[in-house]
Amino acid sequence: MTAKLMKLALSGWLVALRRSAARLGRDKRGNAAIEFAVIVPVMLTMFFGVVEFSSAVAVKRKISMAAEELADLAARYKEVPDTEIDNFFKIARAVINPYSTTVLKATITEIYIDPATGLGRAQWSKGDVVRLPGSTVPVPANLIARDNNNNILADQYLIFAETGYVYEPAVGYVMAQAGVSLSDMSYMRPRLSTCVFYPTTPNPATCPKSLTP
Repeated sequence: MTAKLMKLALSGWLVALRRSAARLGRDKRGNAAIEFAVIVPVMLTMFFGVVEFSSAVAVKRKISMAAEELADLAARYKEVPDTEIDNFFKIARAVINPYSTTVLKATITEIYIDPATGLGRAQWSKGDVVRLPGSTVPVPANLIARDNNNNILADQYLIFAETGYVYEPAVGYVMAQAGVSLSDMSYMRPRLSTCVFYPTTPNPATCPKSLTP
């Protein structure tokens, strides 16, 4: 009799266990919490990634605008003194706002294109990363004017502006916390004269043609 009772009790316990397991399988009350815990880190990473990427793109656009502005301003002068160049850099910093301007690097250089070789040479340079007079400066081939015989025309000058910036993300989940280096450049031809004179030009009546550093 005792064995029979034990068998019945065991059978009842197994039935109750099956019913509990079935109820547990149908119970969805914890699913939302589990899904939330899994998805939130992914969503936060995507959110901060979009925010940081958008900010970096905005800064890249601003330093491109700053380079264009610097080249355009300098190209409007026949002679550009230091006071005006300082103002150009102030305008470039204003373009960068509301982003930090302390990490902005900007340089303006006048380039003479050697008609014999097509190489660009720095004549004068002002800014954060100055180029030595006579040093080689890259010039896109499509900016070098040529005659019908494909010979490089003489007396060609360009105003060359360079900008650099280190964008530091507010949250380093997606981008490197140390920052991302951004840069751009712009070329403009002098508007009012063959070249733009700088006050230290040896002979201000003649455009300089320094071909060696």
